[in-house]
Amino acid sequence: MGSTEYQVPCREKEEYANVNWNELGFALTKTDYMYVMKCCEDEEKFSQGILTRFGNIEICPSSGILNYGQGLFEGLKAYRKEDEGILLFRPEENARRMKMGADRMCMPSPTIEQFIDAVKKTVLANKRWVPPHGRGALYIRPLLMGTSPNLGVKPASEYTFLAYASPVGNYHKGDLNLVVEDKVYRAVPGGTGGVKAVTNYSPIYKAITQAKAKGFSDVLFLDAVTGKNIEEGSACNVFVLKGNVISTPIAHGTILPGITRKSIIEIALSFGYQVEERAVPIEEVLDAEEVFCTGTAMVVKSVASITYQDKRIQYKIGTETVAQKLYATLTGIQNGVIEDNMGWTMEIY
Repeated sequence: MGSTEYQVPCREKEEYANVNWNELGFALTKTDYMYVMKCCEDEEKFSQGILTRFGNIEICPSSGILNYGQGLFEGLKAYRKEDEGILLFRPEENARRMKMGADRMCMPSPTIEQFIDAVKKTVLANKRWVPPHGRGALYIRPLLMGTSPNLGVKPASEYTFLAYASPVGNYHKGDLNLVVEDKVYRAVPGGTGGVKAVTNYSPIYKAITQAKAKGFSDVLFLDAVTGKNIEEGSACNVFVLKGNVISTPIAHGTILPGITRKSIIEIALSFGYQVEERAVPIEEVLDAEEVFCTGTAMVVKSVASITYQDKRIQYKIGTETVAQKLYATLTGIQNGVIEDNMGWTMEIY
């Protein structure tokens, strides 16, 4: 795929929130509005939603989300173009993934059109919080939750969809140093590892906390069946490069089908790389030339080192890596600097 830079006319200067854009990390900055819509037992679909001021919500102590973890979330970003326009990146993919997850969790979900409309309205209502071009993005977090009272073990009778937003910068600052976790598993076959269930994340907090206490950036998990193949990081997909071949674990139920992952595969193929989605043994990872992680929050980031059974392997990082080439192309499309020949971006007004 050729990367074509092009010029666009300037628009009127936007009003921005009072934020130090240069200091943004990946943490909540409270914005102005959130979007809420509901689906009740006697209805087959979600009703028209409303924008409301961002703030705490009231929820029954016996709700399905609080008692049984019946909930999903998504994550996507809005980007500021050089001409002050705003782009979403593949929001229909997030909508489809939420529908897939809702089916797994026995929940209704918004239609693709409702999901995209909710995201658009959330972004436009918080337009002043979209960072200036090249200095971050507005992260949008859609939630789908069982919110009716539910003492027994059964699906909820009422569901709430909520979308809020926060300006964000880099998810990981500095080098990315991983440690392989061989005692705790992120997901098991037949479980919910392939969807963004809220219950997927807190069970791995202990492994992450212990890794960070030892100076590592994140954990690389292995498969629960053999303990020999890599799966994911705590919140990212993993790729391995050797020669002209880029390999990544196949998203077969224990691995989340990441939208950044999908996009990077398509970009790599357009560059002429051979991409293999398959089981990737840890021994192969240790012999790789490059390893990199992808995700909405992470974007694309090279792995500097992986430690496995007290053995530390270092990898190529820096501006000349394949990972950096993929990152530059992806972010160029997302920010409107490179022409979007893929049809991935959506400008919103």
